[in-house]
Amino acid sequence: MRILMISTNDPAGMGIAFTKAINRYTEHQCRLVTTAERYGFAYETDLHVPDLGPDGFEVIDHLLREADLIHFHILADEHIELGPIRVRDYIQGKRIVHHHHGHPHFRANPGLYRDKYKKLGRRVLVSTPDLLRLLPEAAWMPNLVELDDPLLLPRPEPLSPPVVVGHSPTRKELKNTEELQRAVASLHSRQDLPELRLMVIENTPHHACLEQKRASHIVFDHMQGYYGVSSLESLAQGRPVIAGLDDWNIGHIKEFTGTDFLPWTIARDTDSLSRAIAQLARDSGLRREQGERARAFMERYWHPRRVVQRLAAWYGEA
Repeated sequence: MRILMISTNDPAGMGIAFTKAINRYTEHQCRLVTTAERYGFAYETDLHVPDLGPDGFEVIDHLLREADLIHFHILADEHIELGPIRVRDYIQGKRIVHHHHGHPHFRANPGLYRDKYKKLGRRVLVSTPDLLRLLPEAAWMPNLVELDDPLLLPRPEPLSPPVVVGHSPTRKELKNTEELQRAVASLHSRQDLPELRLMVIENTPHHACLEQKRASHIVFDHMQGYYGVSSLESLAQGRPVIAGLDDWNIGHIKEFTGTDFLPWTIARDTDSLSRAIAQLARDSGLRREQGERARAFMERYWHPRRVVQRLAAWYGEA
């Protein structure tokens, strides 16, 4: 099958991640077209419209004509224009799917999108289980990370003090950054704990962000009930990861992975977050154990091959 993914910005780098994994682990062929970049993350691109010359648009024209399936990310649809190309002129007879990643407009107006997809007869994916509450007709497709990426491998040497708590929020107001700051501040006077340092990573190219998280002793995702790509990256790196997973998300993750063991340390409020940080900060053996189990979990249960095989099967039903 020939697949063309189309997005504005690449959501957490998942457009390029899925494109590469499809090409590596399945018999399908996939390309990705993006039109913008946000937050300066500098994700790898395939066909990035602002960088294309005339030959690039000829390639997009060819890909649109030959595609069996068009996979739209975020809020993109057939009304998007790619330079001189109007995608709506190419959709006749093609399978079309939509993939939501939690955009604020979608979260605020799920009924608008439900009605749209019902009217058009479109199938839909969501990136995290919490979004199924907004779009029950959708299917959850787990995000993925490439476990062979050198920046996603565990560090071979132990980390030296102070104990660094890493956190990489795209938008701090949505990722419980203030609660994390309070939790770490409350621990600074504890005589039974080693020196703690909070590292909030913002507006940083993705490769540099991964290097900094790989150098963290503990990583905090957020306490919004679900998990972010930040969790998957840090678990792959063999870091202890704290997140506020709720029972809904835990249930869906267990169903996908087929195991009752999940490697996250669960913290759902500032007090439990402080306790979790303190426990991990004082016990290097626990950090090592959790990190090893995190990496093993990703290799066994969340390998990108497993995710894209799930996606390929879903494509077959689209």
